[in-house]
Amino acid sequence: MKLLRVGPPGAERPVVLGPDGTAYDLSGRTPDLDGAFLAGLDPAELARAVAAGDLPVTDIAGQRVGAPVARPGKVVGIGLNYRDHAAEAGAQIPTEPVVFLKPSDTVVGPYDEVLVPRGAEKTDYEAELAVVIGRRARYLETHRDAADVVAGYTVANDVTERAFQLERGGQWDKGKSAETFTPLGPWLVTADEVPDPQRLPVRAWVNGGLRQNGSTAEMIFPVLEIVRYLTHFMVLEPGDVIVTGTPAGVTLGHRGTAFLQPGDVVEIEIDGLGRQRQVLGKA
Repeated sequence: MKLLRVGPPGAERPVVLGPDGTAYDLSGRTPDLDGAFLAGLDPAELARAVAAGDLPVTDIAGQRVGAPVARPGKVVGIGLNYRDHAAEAGAQIPTEPVVFLKPSDTVVGPYDEVLVPRGAEKTDYEAELAVVIGRRARYLETHRDAADVVAGYTVANDVTERAFQLERGGQWDKGKSAETFTPLGPWLVTADEVPDPQRLPVRAWVNGGLRQNGSTAEMIFPVLEIVRYLTHFMVLEPGDVIVTGTPAGVTLGHRGTAFLQPGDVVEIEIDGLGRQRQVLGKA
């Protein structure tokens, strides 16, 4: 199933798309696509409800699409998780996942404006597969255990201000935490529709030019290992989001290429999970 949220910021309503793209209103079942809803999500039951006509059809044409998860408790980032990206960044291949946190208020919709922060010098894009958690998870032992807590997947742009991240001292969080720095969506695709999260092409364009053209097959630490690993350092709750790293092709790895500026357009696509598009503005 493909789940999404439509409407103005703060007033989105939950929607599910049927196999033919028809939109059905979920407001009668849940006020939002939040952790409480995801904890009880049964994609097979929801599919039966769609097929039986138990959900009202709704028109979403022309409406804003919000992030497909409401108010995630936390956004966990994984850095340097593709060999080619680590190489272009001049970094050693990590022996364990590199973990950072992004504030949940960085999350915006897939077509919302991304704001270049005040004082920024090197704002960059990062096309990423995002994992959405559907069950409380702590101290998981196996990849099978990890698969059982994944609600689904979506597209993310892990926007990063490189000067803040790398040149201002301290943690990476400085370069990851500005408002609007985590566009998500357009949909949450339930895990049953993604049989192998390690076989997903990931692409990014800037102003129409292809910049990233990779695959989740190139991850150093695969999705289920990331989920398992994280539960030994933190409790994952329903609605939490994990952004799993980016392939090569970010601006940081291309000397002489201009970093993002207001007016630039970034588009990111993962096969089967949809495409997002942001126009950059200024904070």
